[in-house]
Amino acid sequence: MTTPPTFRTALTDLTGVRHPIVQTGMGWVAGPRLVAATANAGALGLLASATMSYDELVRAIDEVKSRTDAPFGVNLRADAEDAEKRVDLLIAQRVKVASFALAPKEALIKKLKDAGLVVMPSVGAPRHAEKVAAWGADIVMVQGGEGGGHTGATPTTLLLPSVIDAVDIPVVAAGGFFDGRGLVAALSYGAAGIGMGTRFLLTSDSAVPRQVKEHYLTYGTDGTVVTPKADGMPHRLLRTEFVNGLESENTVTRLARTARRTAQFKRLSGVGWAQLLREGRAMKAGSERTWGQMVLAANTPMLLRAGLVEGDLSAGMLASGQVVGVIDDLPTCEELVDRIIAQAVARLEDVQGVTV
Repeated sequence: MTTPPTFRTALTDLTGVRHPIVQTGMGWVAGPRLVAATANAGALGLLASATMSYDELVRAIDEVKSRTDAPFGVNLRADAEDAEKRVDLLIAQRVKVASFALAPKEALIKKLKDAGLVVMPSVGAPRHAEKVAAWGADIVMVQGGEGGGHTGATPTTLLLPSVIDAVDIPVVAAGGFFDGRGLVAALSYGAAGIGMGTRFLLTSDSAVPRQVKEHYLTYGTDGTVVTPKADGMPHRLLRTEFVNGLESENTVTRLARTARRTAQFKRLSGVGWAQLLREGRAMKAGSERTWGQMVLAANTPMLLRAGLVEGDLSAGMLASGQVVGVIDDLPTCEELVDRIIAQAVARLEDVQGVTV
């Protein structure tokens, strides 16, 4: 049997995966089934823990381990009240990679590294990358403005090289990637791999309801909108009637809806009001958000759950990158990863044939 081609990079060396491709930690989407399927395909799957209680995370890690022997990671909220407890769990369970949506404290990075875990924070600017690199992070992931969910305004083609130039640790590029051409482009910039969210969401291994995934496939490249009306920060979402309604809501209506959704999330997660307030203060201290934006941020988990878990297209948000407009199928993770690698090899062969 012929060994399938692959690309060895700093990402594959550090994490032990076969291919330099990361499935990002999408809340309500990156559960055990998708993470294990990604890992079995040879890429790095990241379990999304921000929308899980601690006990749910314990069960999710156990389930991933029951489905695969390959390396995988867990995405953590660095500002969560029980972040230290979750870090201890990852260490005890010998999870390979600890990923963070926000920069973790220096002491937390050291603890993870001392235990042998690979630490990969996500950053949105060169100065953020410089900070976590100085604290000992192994890899950083950068997401350009094309990406789904919370995103910045700088496109990947500008953000990626600026971060690569700023640090001497490996950089994973996210935002706008979906095929082998993108992988080769990222590697040529100097990245160690690519991260993909929307492309992995739109696989048959994703637990998102099929009718929701088929709804995604109807959108073009102009089918998303970046709005702060959902939770006070720029958020790239599918342009649905519900999101259009958010854009036109007045403050009183939006805050009332926020209070209802926050109460729902409290019941589902088992988190008490005191803990929610403490975590809110921690988030406020670690960001530039106003208190009004912090109140809206509490709304996000339930609005995403309504769309991505319950399949309620009329009352839920659907995070999406702009790549939704160039995706037209729902392959398995294995089919997707194999296809990306084959495309990348073919693209390199074409480039090598260019004369100068």
